[in-house]
Amino acid sequence: MIRVLLAEDQAMVRGALSALLNLESDIEVLGSACDGEAAWRELQRLKPDVLVTDIEMPGLTGLELAQRIQRHELPIKVIIVTTFARPGFLRRALDAGVSGYLLKDAPAENLAEALRTVHRGGRAIDPQLALEAWSEADPLNDRERQVLRLAGEGHSAGDIATQLNLSHGTVRNYLSEAIGKLGVANRIEAYRLARQKGWL
Repeated sequence: MIRVLLAEDQAMVRGALSALLNLESDIEVLGSACDGEAAWRELQRLKPDVLVTDIEMPGLTGLELAQRIQRHELPIKVIIVTTFARPGFLRRALDAGVSGYLLKDAPAENLAEALRTVHRGGRAIDPQLALEAWSEADPLNDRERQVLRLAGEGHSAGDIATQLNLSHGTVRNYLSEAIGKLGVANRIEAYRLARQKGWL
C-alpha cells in the first residue's frame, strides 16, 4: 500500500483528491491537512510514504514543507499538485527534493500513476513544464526572495526589518539587489515580475 497524506487549503479540492485516491486498491489516504503547519504535524504523526501538497497554503507553503522534510531527512516523498504552471516554482521544487510536480488541470488518473512512480523511486513531472523550467534561472537568493515577498505584500522596510530581525539598511540593500537583478524600476515591479516567473 502507498500511504498518502494530503495537504490542500481548499476543502472541496481536498475532498475530491481524497475520494479519487481512495478508489485505488493500492493507495490509502491516511489523513489530510488544510495548511502547512497542520501538514507538518500530521507528517510526523502519521509517517506517510508520500505527501501530496499544493504550493500556496497558509502557514507553510508546499515548497517550504518540502524543504523542511529534506532538512530533517524524513523518508517521505513529495508530490506537488498545483495550478501554478510556472517554471520557477518547478525549479525551486526540484531543489527542495520534490519527486513529483503535476498541474491541477491534468487528467485525474495522472495523480495515481504519479504516486506509483514516485513510490518506486522515480520522478513524475509535467513534461511541458520540465522543458520550460531550464530556460531561465532564478536570479534571487532566499533572503532577497523573502524581503521582496513581504515588500510586495505591502510591508514597509521597517516592518520587514523587525519581522526578519535585520537592520533597516540591510532590508533596503536586499530590495535594491532584487530590483537590480530583475532589471526593473521599483520594488512593486520586482515583486510582480518575480511572482509571474514563479520565483516567489
